[in-house]
Amino acid sequence: MKPDTSDFKTPEETAALDSLPSAEPIINKEGEELKMTKKKKFKLSKKQALIISGVVVVLLIVGSGAFLILKPKTSHVIQLQSSIPKVSKPTSNLVPSKLTGLMVSPSVNKLPITAIMIENSLAARPQSGLEQAGVVFEALAEGGITRFMALYQSATNPNYIGPIRSARPYFVQWALGFDADYVHVGGSPLALSDIQSWNVKDLNQFYYGSYFTRIPSRVPPHNVYSSMSRLNALENVKGYTSSNFTPWPRQKPMPLKTPTAANINLTLSNYDYNPSYVYNPKTNTYERSEAGSPQIGTDTNKQINPSVVIAMITPETNGPLDSSGAYYSVYSNIGSGQAYIFQNGGVQIGQWNKASNNGPLTFTDASGNPIPFNPGQVWITAVVANKYVNYTP
Repeated sequence: MKPDTSDFKTPEETAALDSLPSAEPIINKEGEELKMTKKKKFKLSKKQALIISGVVVVLLIVGSGAFLILKPKTSHVIQLQSSIPKVSKPTSNLVPSKLTGLMVSPSVNKLPITAIMIENSLAARPQSGLEQAGVVFEALAEGGITRFMALYQSATNPNYIGPIRSARPYFVQWALGFDADYVHVGGSPLALSDIQSWNVKDLNQFYYGSYFTRIPSRVPPHNVYSSMSRLNALENVKGYTSSNFTPWPRQKPMPLKTPTAANINLTLSNYDYNPSYVYNPKTNTYERSEAGSPQIGTDTNKQINPSVVIAMITPETNGPLDSSGAYYSVYSNIGSGQAYIFQNGGVQIGQWNKASNNGPLTFTDASGNPIPFNPGQVWITAVVANKYVNYTP
């Protein structure tokens, strides 16, 4: 029996079947027409086509995003990332103060240095504003009584300064080294004469009384006070609006692990006027006392604590008698001499130098190099001989 070959198709027949249009009949070898079922065409409505197109677009977008996320970084991606600008950290616009070395606004260094004479008699204590000065000079006035000259470079502080007292020639010379405006209430005859001949930027209370105040709680002459805001206003009126001077070099504080000069005693006159200091390692400053008691400033109610204490060996002689019968002090403060610089809990013995009235006061080591100071208040005391400078660990 011959096998049934009615449904069998050769490769040629299969190829012809695939290539011919389905509408025409296909004849096999035996001449029979092959019956083909017509394929139904699937037709989308317009709405369905729009929906499917939208889905396809979404899938393409999502797929592209996933591809970028999962795709390893290429040089192109790295280039895009490197082109993003780095955000720099904000930098401070503060600069070191020319007077104190502390960080201040640049505008502060454009202000004038204001040198103010402050009394230190027993009737003048406690004083106001000394604790906020950048530099303080201390020396004898007359009759064993010491006096201060405080230097400021500020438009606001202190709010209260005084008692303000009279001028002395050596204080004027120190002030000239800072090109300072000089604030005082009168002065010794020689000082008043020197102020005129030395062309000092003079702010004498005798002539500008409205910028000063006499407080009722103290009797004259211990009752004259002012403030930096008032004195700055006077300086603006006079045109004394800047000071040109050479600042001292500064250094980063490096406290000694074991202080070698933590207790300082200076002899100027007698117990009431001899200052002493105790080094505070926590603040790296020297807490000042007079007559055995902490010296407190009433403007802040804080103890005076300079960062640097200097004892200048400066010869002193008696000058003319004042109206009370006491001798005015005369210091030889033009030239040079030995200096003890206390900072960081230790002491360095160097030399002070001042070549002329207007020349700067400098401090150098044994090799003649400038001695840098810690930032903060510098307190300078004129001591007549080395034996009057004493310190212990």
